[in-house]
Amino acid sequence: MSTLESPLKNALNASLCRCGGGKALADCCGRYHAGEPAPTPEALMRSRYSAFVLNLTDYLLASWHPSTRPASLAPDSSTHWLRLEILESAEVGDNGRVAFRATFREGRRWAVLEEASRFVREEGRWFYLDGTPDITRLKPGRNDPCPCGSLRKFKSCCGI
Repeated sequence: MSTLESPLKNALNASLCRCGGGKALADCCGRYHAGEPAPTPEALMRSRYSAFVLNLTDYLLASWHPSTRPASLAPDSSTHWLRLEILESAEVGDNGRVAFRATFREGRRWAVLEEASRFVREEGRWFYLDGTPDITRLKPGRNDPCPCGSLRKFKSCCGI
């Protein structure tokens, strides 16, 4: 291993995963991005959210069930995903459901995507099947809590 690879690998391992699990990316969703099967529908949902944050379109397509998967998925650098909240998660046999709320920003516009997603397990691997999305636009005021989840006022966080 070269001396340049080691610091880069350490930096990637040290960065927190954006799924909200509180672990380093390499110990959380990064291992699923690298090919390890997600053990639950919630773990797959979190790894897909992280993949959206990181623009990992190949992973998003690979974790999407072939029956509902689009032919392609273009990277989206205009959407900045900021926070994931899991509202409910359940699995019964080879079927799973995850309800979540994801806060994002596009330019100066803020929104929340809420979705009840369905998952299916085939040959020991979970796949995203489909979901019922609902998008709500946000208009945070200067003194409102920041939608990113920092617990700071909007004006002193993302509202700058």
